[in-house]
Amino acid sequence: MTVSATAAVPTAHASKYLQQLCKHWQHNLAVTFTAEHGTVTFPKDTRGADWPGDGLVTFDAGPDTLSVRIDASVEGQLEGLKGAVARHLDRFAFREAPLPFDWRGA
Repeated sequence: MTVSATAAVPTAHASKYLQQLCKHWQHNLAVTFTAEHGTVTFPKDTRGADWPGDGLVTFDAGPDTLSVRIDASVEGQLEGLKGAVARHLDRFAFREAPLPFDWRGA
């Protein structure tokens, strides 16, 4: 079973933030990215967790929006990843923070 959520985060710096997030996480996680698209895989046992499956976060940068999609194995993992993404993005976007996240089921 997979649960998913998406958010369109308004910012003129979507590509910059996408790249910063991916570079930050590539030290510990499986990450692929370009200036416009990135994916980050959070293993099911990240930080001692025991989720049924891995979580996947996908970023797409547009001219005025950073699109985020999270695919998780269960609701608790999804909620945790939402929080991690929002906290990290706000840290890199401190001049704009807090950025609005309008999470929707996907």
